[in-house]
Formats: sequence, structure tokens, C-alpha cells
Amino acid sequence: MASTSPSVMTESQPASAAQPVAADKTPIQVLHEYGSKTGRLPVYVMEKTDGEAHQPFFVFSVTVGDITCTGQGPSKKAAKHEAAEAALKRLDLDTENKPIAPNPENNGYSAETNDQHNPIGILQELSMQRAWRLPEYVVCLEVGPAHKKEFTVTCRLETLSETGSGSSKKNAKKAAAEKMLEKLQSLSGSSEITWCPKPNVYLESLRTSKLEKVASLRRNPLSIPNTDYVQMMLELSQEQGFEVTYFDIDELTVNGQYQCLAELSTTPVTVCHGTGISCSNAHNDAAHSALQYIKIMATSM
Repeated sequence: MASTSPSVMTESQPASAAQPVAADKTPIQVLHEYGSKTGRLPVYVMEKTDGEAHQPFFVFSVTVGDITCTGQGPSKKAAKHEAAEAALKRLDLDTENKPIAPNPENNGYSAETNDQHNPIGILQELSMQRAWRLPEYVVCLEVGPAHKKEFTVTCRLETLSETGSGSSKKNAKKAAAEKMLEKLQSLSGSSEITWCPKPNVYLESLRTSKLEKVASLRRNPLSIPNTDYVQMMLELSQEQGFEVTYFDIDELTVNGQYQCLAELSTTPVTVCHGTGISCSNAHNDAAHSALQYIKIMATSM
């Protein structure tokens, strides 16, 4: 993955978004309604992201019961739409002569074998009830021989993220969702989840902000040697009310350097790429790219 300065990806609405399969309903909505009725809520996983900052490419899979389909597109939304459309087509074929009746015992939670606790379904239902963005699962690592694979999946919910591992993607997703539920309870201070995400911080609002950190960012250059950009980004994010999450990329660059993505919980979400001779240097470089981008947004007219 080549690095530019700044290297930025923002999630936006594609012009060629998938068309609704029913009146006023997208494939994602139709599939979710089906999942709610049958007790098999769809779970989306980002399998791959590629491309340049100005032209990203995403691959998502969706699992509904025993059916898994994939979709791809220039945005997360477009890729999810395509995956949902493929799943609806498969379900039409699979259920044409054998319709699946709703399961009245699961109260909308995804069914698990032997009625086992299902954190994925609980987290998804919780997100819908609170009008949060649905949880997103990303496969960030796959290691081991074919007969003994080990998967690592990151669960992202609003500004939070948790990672889980397992012998299959399903087990890794379940572990990540379980950790996310535990984090929500910890942040709430009890088993009853009362945590609420911070209000959206729009990038455009930075242009009119007169707070100290963003004002300093406008005035001062970002080229001073040995600057701790991670700390600078932390202070700026705390002042402006958004969060920064760093994701290490397992694959090294062609030059053997470490890679990192810094994700800002702004609206739209912003992701910046960084490289370095160590993980910490890669984090610092990603923070530097993010600060450069924010500086442009905060000073442009």
C-alpha cells in the first residue's frame, strides 16, 4: 500500500448505489426484515479494502443463517448493498419450496445452535433499538496452516472497537462482539447498558472553531522534527469531541516498513495511512497525515 501525504479516505454516498428491491426499501432493509422474522439477523463483515485514497474499493460478506454472500463496490454502503442483493437471490432459491417460518422464541435475536448465548445478535438488536450505526466486523488477521487457521476480527460500533480471535471467522466475530458488550457494560458502570455515543463532529465545523488546539494547528507548521503527533492528535480530538483509533496492518510495505491506519470518528469518517520503521513510528506518521488533513479542512474557505 503506497503512502501519500496526507493519505485520506472519507466514506461517502456513491452515485451508483444499488437500487431498492422494493418500494422505498434497500436490499439491506429487506434482508434485515427477513432476518428479524426468521431469527437469523444478517451479519456483515468487511473482508477487504483496497485502492487509492481517492478511489477506494471495498468487499463485504453477509451471513444469514447458513448462507454467506459477498459484494463489492466503491463504498462500504455499495458493497453491503451488493452482498444483500446476492443473499436475497440465494434465499429466494433456497426458500422457494421450503419457506422458513419466524421463530417466536428468539425475540428477534439471531438463532444459535443449542440456544447458546449470541452476542452478535444481541449487539445488532441493541444498535437498532438505540438508533446507532450497525456493528461492523473486519477480518484483520488470518494466520496458520489450512487445517488450523486462526482468525482475528475487529468489531466497530460507533466510536468503539474491540478485537476477538477464534478458529473460524464466526468464532472470532462472536468473541469480538462479546468483548464489545462487556465494554458497553463497563462504560455504563453496570450490566444495564446506558452508554451513548458522542454527538457527531462534522469536519466542516472545524473551519469556524476558535478553540485553542485547532487554532494552534492553523498557525503552526507540521514539519518540526521529533514531534509527537499522536499526542497532538489526542489533545485535538479531546478538544473537538471526536475519537481516534489506530489499526495496525499486518502486511509490511515493499520497503519492509510497518503500516497503520488512523480512523477519526468524524462525519464523514476519515481514515489516514502511515508507515514507519516501527509500529509506533507508523502510528505517528498516520497521526501526522490526519493532522495535515484536519489543518486543510480547518483553514480552507
